[in-house]
Amino acid sequence: MNTYLAEKLKPTLKEYFSRVRMFTPNARLYLISALTTGIAMGVYRVLFNFYVLSLGYNEALLGRLITTSQFTALILALPMGYLVDLWGRKNALVARTVLLGASIAVMAVWPSLGTFYGMNALFGIVRSISSVAMAPFLMENSGEEERTYLFSFSSGLRMGSIFVGNWVGGYLPTWLGNLQGVAPTSSDAYGSALLAMAIVTLFGLVPLVLLKPIVKKDGDVGPGFAPITYATQHPKLLGKLLFPSLLISIGAGLFMPFMNVFFRTVHGQTDQVIGTLFAWGSLAMGIGLLIAPPIADRLGKIQLVIITQGLSIPFMALLGFAPLFSLSTAAYYVRLTLMNMSNPIYQTFVMENVGQTARSTVASLVSLTWSFGRAFSPTISGWLQVQYGFGPPFAIAITLYSIAIVLYWFFFIRLKESRTLI
Repeated sequence: MNTYLAEKLKPTLKEYFSRVRMFTPNARLYLISALTTGIAMGVYRVLFNFYVLSLGYNEALLGRLITTSQFTALILALPMGYLVDLWGRKNALVARTVLLGASIAVMAVWPSLGTFYGMNALFGIVRSISSVAMAPFLMENSGEEERTYLFSFSSGLRMGSIFVGNWVGGYLPTWLGNLQGVAPTSSDAYGSALLAMAIVTLFGLVPLVLLKPIVKKDGDVGPGFAPITYATQHPKLLGKLLFPSLLISIGAGLFMPFMNVFFRTVHGQTDQVIGTLFAWGSLAMGIGLLIAPPIADRLGKIQLVIITQGLSIPFMALLGFAPLFSLSTAAYYVRLTLMNMSNPIYQTFVMENVGQTARSTVASLVSLTWSFGRAFSPTISGWLQVQYGFGPPFAIAITLYSIAIVLYWFFFIRLKESRTLI
């Protein structure tokens, strides 16, 4: 059986690696930077909520901080597309990395309510730049043959690096707390860990500085950044591409930013256990992202999105409502893998369905949609958690995800079949 599987997988693996070898030098440099910053973000995601709680604040504040970040990204999504076009992708990515390291460092060194709000607003700027610059950069630095693989490999590599960061994040406060002579769950230990990651983030600047500018061909430059004009010219296309993502972003904001708090409060787990859990979850997601392209080649991009996200729904329910930690953990891994392996595939699908000169515009609108959904739901979720626990956030999120998946099918499969029949 093993020999049979090996023979079956051999052509697929050969094809996969042949596509990876086609990555351009710019793409490879970007991947190195993503690896470095991914490790830092893995630690940050495990520890930041605990850092805020260790200072005496509650989950309601966490929700407001997340909303601050997302709301900033929301209001800057459209102008940021114009600015990224002016700066160039390279300068935008460099600025993003500097601001990311600075925002984490300031919160670690000068923790206060004003600092948290200000730096989460700065974090929103970072998110906005990333959302607008990344997809067009990958499109410009890839050919049609390897493009889907680059998008997925980029996301998979980032998840792999976050795996390392998650694991380190579970133990780093203990290591640094012992050096400082303070408790691992103290604000001093958490702050030192975050400061160390701010420094690690800056190492991601080196490969970005080495990026070569892309020489655009005649006709590549559009009439400028005009999202309103583009939206009025293509309302149906944008509605189909963006509305299901809006529903998913609202649902994601209800529970994903609070998963470390969920496992601590609902299942009573320690930082080390949660860090390890997040690490293996990131690795599982990374594996899913890496295997997605050959599956999308066979099934079709949108078909993969619908199937994987649809299968994730029952596991989301098990994650939120299972009475046993073991069941909730297993569901967490499966849901992460299924739900997220389709994200870069859908990104590619969106970019391929718009003109080359409109990609910055559409990337900005995608960022706007995602930020709009997550700008308000964390605040609502924080309040619901304080009042009723995690049950309502999970129930609402499951409903929204289900509607979005049905809309994907209706917009891109059912309507297409109907037109074919006509």
